Amino acid sequence: MRPSPLTRFTLPGELSAAAPPEARGLARDEVRMLVADPEGVTHARFHDLDRYLTAGDLLVVNVSATLPAAADGVRADRGGRPVVVHFSTALDDGTWVVELRRAPSADEPVLDGASGERVRLAGEGGLILLTPYPAGAAPAVRGQRLWRACLSLPAGVLPFLARHGRPIRYGYVPQRWPLASYQTVFASEPGSAEMPSAGRPFTAELVARLVAAGVVLAPVMLHTGVSSPDAGEPPVPERFRVPEPTARLATLTRRSGQRVIAVGTTVARALESAARPDGSVAAAAAWTDLVLGPDRPARVIDGLLTGLHAPEASHLLLLEAVVGPEVVRRAYDAALEERYLWHEFGDTCLLLARPARAPGATLGHVEPVTHPGRGFESG
Repeated sequence: MRPSPLTRFTLPGELSAAAPPEARGLARDEVRMLVADPEGVTHARFHDLDRYLTAGDLLVVNVSATLPAAADGVRADRGGRPVVVHFSTALDDGTWVVELRRAPSADEPVLDGASGERVRLAGEGGLILLTPYPAGAAPAVRGQRLWRACLSLPAGVLPFLARHGRPIRYGYVPQRWPLASYQTVFASEPGSAEMPSAGRPFTAELVARLVAAGVVLAPVMLHTGVSSPDAGEPPVPERFRVPEPTARLATLTRRSGQRVIAVGTTVARALESAARPDGSVAAAAAWTDLVLGPDRPARVIDGLLTGLHAPEASHLLLLEAVVGPEVVRRAYDAALEERYLWHEFGDTCLLLARPARAPGATLGHVEPVTHPGRGFESG
């Protein structure tokens, strides 16, 4: 399924964030934040988040930490041609899902891989491509992007990546940045190929302020795979866990009439994968291939903190399933007009199915913006 026509748009190249906000002279929580709900659009900074929440709202965060998941290799059966290997997902049988990218830029996938092909890895060991991933998927039009691979790494995958790997980056980020630039304040369980970037703007100070004001935070874990699918390609299965206390908090928050807000599409996918038809949440630890959309609207969450997604990305379908196409359309129209920055180092959105300024809100007064976006330069 593809997103509705409301979220098909052209993204100017200059709106892709090319470096972390810290390199642009900003603190993490100083990136711009667009707030959209059924009543309209407001422009703020991320450190203003407490103004848009109410005591008792539940923020659910992803505790997955980012791996240095890109490593150099050579295609042993293709004349030693260099390749960049993206380590996407560890599978239950000990194999890994990998993506081969063209070296040295890794700006496009290698699509002519074959079962049995060997790739030697930098420093030690190698891998063998086994079968296309996911199993049973229809063949890609342009070729096969993801493979299940058998790895031969004497020290193990994570020690190998710690020694030889680097964070995955794409063409809009021309310079390498250290792994710390790709971690969130919540990161505690290594396993994501790419950063769960919706949580990046949080700082310890902001978290403390939110907690002191009565906002509840709860963890889930979802390890993200590589995020470079073709337009319209659905997400692949990902490993997730919703702990019992988080499930209970989400259920109680819904029943009390407060808002459950997912910090990122990863959290939305995890929570909704654990949701019952009545909107309650069960503890779960499994794999999910859930795709939210018109046939499966959100049951639990009624808001998201999220970055800005590329045209026709499957994540846009998820946003529409939570807050509705009209809120998403207004948000993206405003983000383009006011020149927000896209991708993992860019600006952020708070999208809500219910008004941002709930009756009786106790976390502060929000002044309306007469001229949306004026006075805010792009982070």
